Amino acid sequence: MRSPTTTRVFVLLAATASLTPPATAQAPAAVAALTPPRITQAMLTSGTLPLDTIRTHGLRMFATPFRKADGYGDGPMNPLDPTSPGGRPTLQNNGTFLRINGLDAQTCMECHSIVSAATVPFTFGIGGVGGANNNAMAMPTAIDVSDAQGNGFAAFNGRFINPPFLFGAGGIELIGKEMTTELQARKQFAQQHPNTPVPLVTKGVDFGTITYAQGVFDTSQVVGIDADLVVRPFGRKGEFRSTRDFDVSAMQFHFGLQPVEVVGTNDADGDGVTLEVLVGELSALSIFATTLERPVERPVPGAHQGRQVFAAIGCVDCHRPRLDSSSPLLTYSFPEVPDDPAANPYYAVDLRAVGPRFAPSPGGGIRVECFSDLKRHDMGPGLAESNGGPLASQFVTARLWGVADTAPYLHDGRALTLSDAILMHGGEALPARNAFAGLPNFRQEQLLAFLKSLRTPRNPADGLDTSTL
Repeated sequence: MRSPTTTRVFVLLAATASLTPPATAQAPAAVAALTPPRITQAMLTSGTLPLDTIRTHGLRMFATPFRKADGYGDGPMNPLDPTSPGGRPTLQNNGTFLRINGLDAQTCMECHSIVSAATVPFTFGIGGVGGANNNAMAMPTAIDVSDAQGNGFAAFNGRFINPPFLFGAGGIELIGKEMTTELQARKQFAQQHPNTPVPLVTKGVDFGTITYAQGVFDTSQVVGIDADLVVRPFGRKGEFRSTRDFDVSAMQFHFGLQPVEVVGTNDADGDGVTLEVLVGELSALSIFATTLERPVERPVPGAHQGRQVFAAIGCVDCHRPRLDSSSPLLTYSFPEVPDDPAANPYYAVDLRAVGPRFAPSPGGGIRVECFSDLKRHDMGPGLAESNGGPLASQFVTARLWGVADTAPYLHDGRALTLSDAILMHGGEALPARNAFAGLPNFRQEQLLAFLKSLRTPRNPADGLDTSTL
């Protein structure tokens, strides 16, 4: 059941969902890149647009170099909060870019464009990873480049994040939503059985236990997930429950573009532009991202033996080879309700029949061979981020599908090879790391051969053409 607050938000957003900026005459220097037709939520939910047309609108949102006439950038600097999107300064007063803490690109494509880093030169394409030069530098307030503090390293109190690829995101989002639904059911079961620790296991992944006593949920034994039991598979720390959830934040952080679903029809950042990102545009972007092709496995000599070694030394404890869904349908919601993924649906896609073309699972859903458990794990002090906090050394298990093509590795790209990445594992992964280090060379090579068989798709988003809009 939708709460009164959710209902009010839904009514407000529904009222703005069909808005599209009028096509007014502008001076050449002020022409927006996102010229009409701009897709609205009403257009999308009308049922008249083919899926490929929606995906093409999403590609346009992904690959368009935004301009100030689109709302690119923040408004005047907010001296009370100069780090949050909306009131940030620009670097050296250039008036456009900041780079350190966002305002660091014009288009999603700039940071998600390497389909394979295993070729020379790189194979570029839609939705890939980013090199280290594309790392996002999030929320710093101090950078000690010259080590004036005497730490022995250049201190940085923000986050340094290497961009991952989007391939197979639809399968990940579907699995995450189903896991959330199952965990919420376990939470309700605990409420119905007070003083009884209830195991939080979904799709074979153990998130600890929850207990309901004296009218309060005890979440002290919940592990690898937030206390709200919402699976958030996107973001290195597990911050985002869906691609839409990520995109809302990314639009504001990277481009200073304000989504209507966040700010309404107002000029929230004071840059002189309203209706910067429409509800329908974020919907199209989400559908595009979640219907991109999935990674694949291609034969490599020694890979079969390497898969056996991978399992034998315990890598599969976290890098689970596959997660199966119950349904093949990925349902999109607006507005999204974190603990109720089925609320407010507006569209659905069969992930067996579009871009990713996932194989069916025995239960009637799809098989997502991502090599992850979508759970946070403590990776030890060696990989801890310097911004501190209880999650400094915790990261969602990296999805290894496509790993052969996606160097550099780990959350910030510090590992230049797969061997480097494995040997930098610590914390919960230390036993598997030590087991790898203790293998004879030929067994290590077999395991690496297996990882090198996990490839990205060759022609992502093939056939979509934004010139047709």
